Amino acid sequence: MRYAERLQQRIDQTGSRLCVGLDPRPGDGGAAAARDFLKQVVEETAQWAAAYKPNMAYFEAMGIEGIRLLEELLGGMPEDVPVILDAKRSDIGETQKYYAQGYFAGWNVDAVTLNPFLGYDSIEPFLDWAGKGIYLLAVTSNPGSADFQRQKLADGRSVFELVTALGERAKEEGRATDVGYVVGLTNAADVLEKMPDAPLLVPGLGAQGGDLASLAAAARSAPDVINVSRGILYAGDDRSFAERARDWAGKIAAAYAK
Repeated sequence: MRYAERLQQRIDQTGSRLCVGLDPRPGDGGAAAARDFLKQVVEETAQWAAAYKPNMAYFEAMGIEGIRLLEELLGGMPEDVPVILDAKRSDIGETQKYYAQGYFAGWNVDAVTLNPFLGYDSIEPFLDWAGKGIYLLAVTSNPGSADFQRQKLADGRSVFELVTALGERAKEEGRATDVGYVVGLTNAADVLEKMPDAPLLVPGLGAQGGDLASLAAAARSAPDVINVSRGILYAGDDRSFAERARDWAGKIAAAYAK
């Protein structure tokens, strides 16, 4: 089964497009405390999770113990929930080959985020993994996405359209890995019509203030998922992780139902 098919199957099963971001803030107790915290998050939110997205930076900030924690976390994830590793790797092809081997063979994650700035040959080592997916950074949720990603080229295209051309090339070549894109909800309104109908990983909802209306109105058929991290892990209210996940999943579903 291809990655996009598995993700769609999970969306259909749960009725949810919620991607739960796993971003444990290093603090008192270190990796040991984060372990218990993350275990509780996963246990409580699994019912509403279309996918999970651990972010490498938060684990790396805890040093070697954080990497061990990530490996342990990945080994214990629910089998029916796809895991997207938010690594944003970018390097020359030979180095990328080992990143791909580590993530897809070693840690067996379902998908990984990549920075495509080095070009097609830098993503090729990730393209021949059956059942796996990659998400290329296209239009990120930060204001700085205007500095490069949304700049206009002489031929009228935007820079992010060069990114989507890489994914379209992989599709035309019949590569085994599905290619999707990261599109920040805060900057999505004026770019969605130019995005291929491929899986989107959509950050920017919740703490970053993104609006679901533009995404829901695009009437896409691809298995897009909307990430919420702080709004579930660190909402600062008295609700449980389960209640927060249920509420976000409900808000997303309601937007798509309009």
